[in-house]
Amino acid sequence: MAPRPDPVVSDPALPSHVRVVIVGGGIIGVCTAFFLAQKGVPVALCEKGHIAGEQSSRNWGWCRKMGRDPREIPLAMEALRLWAEMNTLTEAETGFRRTGIVYLCRTPKDLQKREAWLEDAARPYQLDSRLLTRDQIARVLPGLAGNWAGALFTPSDGRAEPTRAAPAIAIAARRLGATILTNCAVRGVETGAGRISGVVTENGRIACDNVVLAAGVWSRLFCGNMGLRLPQLKVLSSVMRTQPLEGGPETAASGGGFALRKRLDGGYTIASWSANVVDIVPDSFRFMRDFMPALRQQRDSLHLRLGGKFIEEMTLPRHWNLDTTSPFERIRTLDPPPHGPMLDEARAQLIEAFPVFHRMREAERWGSTIDVTPDHIPVISSVETVPGFFIATGFTGHGFGIAPAAGRLMAELVMGETPVVDPAPFRYSRFTDGSRPRPSPLA
Repeated sequence: MAPRPDPVVSDPALPSHVRVVIVGGGIIGVCTAFFLAQKGVPVALCEKGHIAGEQSSRNWGWCRKMGRDPREIPLAMEALRLWAEMNTLTEAETGFRRTGIVYLCRTPKDLQKREAWLEDAARPYQLDSRLLTRDQIARVLPGLAGNWAGALFTPSDGRAEPTRAAPAIAIAARRLGATILTNCAVRGVETGAGRISGVVTENGRIACDNVVLAAGVWSRLFCGNMGLRLPQLKVLSSVMRTQPLEGGPETAASGGGFALRKRLDGGYTIASWSANVVDIVPDSFRFMRDFMPALRQQRDSLHLRLGGKFIEEMTLPRHWNLDTTSPFERIRTLDPPPHGPMLDEARAQLIEAFPVFHRMREAERWGSTIDVTPDHIPVISSVETVPGFFIATGFTGHGFGIAPAAGRLMAELVMGETPVVDPAPFRYSRFTDGSRPRPSPLA
């Protein structure tokens, strides 16, 4: 069973013209709509299914600076500042709480890796991250059992509720003047005089000056129909939640094969810390050269699988006319089954680390599909060859936590304003300018 995000009712009619159309109603799309609407910009957000129906409601709910790729840290710092204001900005409960996050380390080698990130990535930004001894861990995570070499802890990191946050931000954007359209797939863009002139949706045309593609795992397919190459693959993440449980940790934590986050309802969201499934599909071969450095770096945590997904994606149309049904109308919501053995192992490791979880009662489990780039950092960028077209995608499982800052940055790029952080690391052109993008060894 998949999580059920708070419902957002669609506006009844398409506007004839707006300045910006956003494609995708996940956390990145709604944050971009919010910050554009806050500036008084006429904006319409089009979502093929319902708001936060895919990864944006299915993620862990972590909001962190800790462990980030150094190129993402400025964005993460701004995001945490905005998260602290988000309940006020939206006039709603997004679930954000600044409860800290701990990375537990089993071995001295694990601890050495965290220390390297602390010295080389965190120190230059004066983050409050610090190393903990075994005794210090016990004070942050009461009830922890077992032998641990140490931990990395960031007190100012936090958590929020994925099923509540994106819907709350979407409703707040509407209150500021944005149009929110659900069950309204965008089939593609139209151009005139060498730049964006509108979008064609399944319900009609919207004239616009700019388009922001924030379609998560669907972005590569959308770009391909425009003749744009976007190297992006999918990773299956598996997650479960428990019924309310007394006596568990308030602080989010990971290590030893599990990750956990306390929920507002008193239960816990639980997942494997690093193990994920990668289905081999036709794009795996198309982008093999782009992703080879990342595959070598993370080969121990990725479980490659060849099965029905290959045939499913092979038969999915890669090109279509805008007056015909698009793939986005055929599949409204990706709802993959979770990988049971990974969740069972995570559960066993969690119980070993926190005996209180012997009493936990599992409520549900689900799968989600993460959009991944070759260097594991997002694209937040204009596309120079298509004036007026912008991309915000490829967040590689990090998007929920940095979404407020990513949305603000995207809004500033669209409006030609001074960006809140340097956008250069997130430029689309890094895939075409010979940069050879690859993950940071520190992340």
